Amino acid sequence: MVSSVDPRTPVLIGGGQISNRVDQGAKVLEPVDLMAEALRGAAADAGRGNDILGHVDSIRVMNLLSWRYRDPGALLAERIGASPRHTGYTVMGGNYVQTVMNQAGLDIAAGKADMVILAGAESWRTRTVARKGGGELPWTHQGDDVPPAEPIGEDHELMGPGEVARGIFLPIQVYPMFDNALRAADGLTIDEHLARIGDLYARFSEVAAQNPHAWSRDVWTAEQLVSATPDNRMVCFPYTKRFNSNNMVEQGAAVILCSLEKARSLGVPDDRIVFLHSGADAHDHWFVSNRADLHSSPAMRSTSARALELAGAGVDDLAHVDLYSCFPSAVQIAAREIGLGLDRQLTVTGGMSFAGGPWNNYVMHGVATMLGVLRDDPGSLGLVNANGGYLTKHAMCVYSTRPPAAGTFRWEDVQAQVDALPSVELDDAPDGPATVETYTVMHDRDGAPEQGLIAARMVDGRRAWGASREADVLAAMLDGEFVGRPITLAPDGAFTV
Repeated sequence: MVSSVDPRTPVLIGGGQISNRVDQGAKVLEPVDLMAEALRGAAADAGRGNDILGHVDSIRVMNLLSWRYRDPGALLAERIGASPRHTGYTVMGGNYVQTVMNQAGLDIAAGKADMVILAGAESWRTRTVARKGGGELPWTHQGDDVPPAEPIGEDHELMGPGEVARGIFLPIQVYPMFDNALRAADGLTIDEHLARIGDLYARFSEVAAQNPHAWSRDVWTAEQLVSATPDNRMVCFPYTKRFNSNNMVEQGAAVILCSLEKARSLGVPDDRIVFLHSGADAHDHWFVSNRADLHSSPAMRSTSARALELAGAGVDDLAHVDLYSCFPSAVQIAAREIGLGLDRQLTVTGGMSFAGGPWNNYVMHGVATMLGVLRDDPGSLGLVNANGGYLTKHAMCVYSTRPPAAGTFRWEDVQAQVDALPSVELDDAPDGPATVETYTVMHDRDGAPEQGLIAARMVDGRRAWGASREADVLAAMLDGEFVGRPITLAPDGAFTV
């Protein structure tokens, strides 16, 4: 099956995951130890023992939020008894698992590496408890004498001054505004839209229930998901708590990537090998303020189309997909841009609300799970999409147990296509009539409306942002459809209906 393929073709040979249930009495593990456990699982998954890990050339770790290491790859190498010549560490972004995967595939194909390990983990639940209690965690500290890992990625500002000036900088503020814009663009009523996202995430919970690595394996109905209750409070209209990514987890994941010839030399069984067929990367206009609309992602459209084209496949050839699922808007927009119907299953893990959302490392769990899915369905194609920022940074990759039609991995940066698309100017001191483009209402921890946030279009077409804590304004925002409402905006962002 694989004899005619370029021996430098990159393949995945093992994936490992761990969900460390400290909430059920499990011993706390710091992030590097979670990664080590996941990596030992990946070695076993490759059909080999831990001795395979001694062959690694490069260890590339996803950005960690629950603990800071100067070079987490070097620590991980110590834990597994490896001596890589290179260690790397990404900047922030949920896209980087797939972005780094694509780059590692290119490095292997070009002969720059034979085996690359990708890993990440978070012990966020323990870290949160420690911070609240004012305690110190006895986790590994690397001194200033330890050289930092090579940085991977560029740490751009992702929210512009227009948004930040109105206090808009959190994902839980922005993604619900994307969803409300999407609802209006589709001509749905609020109830129809809630039914859509409720059904979508109910099916995600069913997948998580069958995933042994999922943090939450409860099955929820659409009605249970959309209904605000004491244990499922409204967070940011239209999202209740269960529509938000669950970062209160202790999870790690790792995958092993190598050349086909390396896999052969190590004696990895054929039924363990999954090929990287094709990939693509790009970002949308950096600042949300400047995007042509707030319900689409041209970068996702371009990356998915090019990745499929490079694979010699169409969207109907995709048997399995895992879409980035920090919030329902990310899933819906990705599905639309790729060309996937919402009536099909769009996750292999159960998504970030239920399987778990370990910050920048969720996609590692998606790839590790996709490995098993594709092995169980030999010859089928799987697509993993990754998203960082505010629907900002995107990476795609097509995988299969069958070799790529091109004989090797193909990848392309399609940024030029996205940069050529229209943008919108910001009005940072609006003064006069405007029309609401999208909105959300943030709620406090008791579920009471707390702040209304809007994006609006001025008469001249420029975008402006507004914010209000006035009770009558919040009531108006929650009383039926608010998109399209005429308002008057003041230079400080205050608005009247």
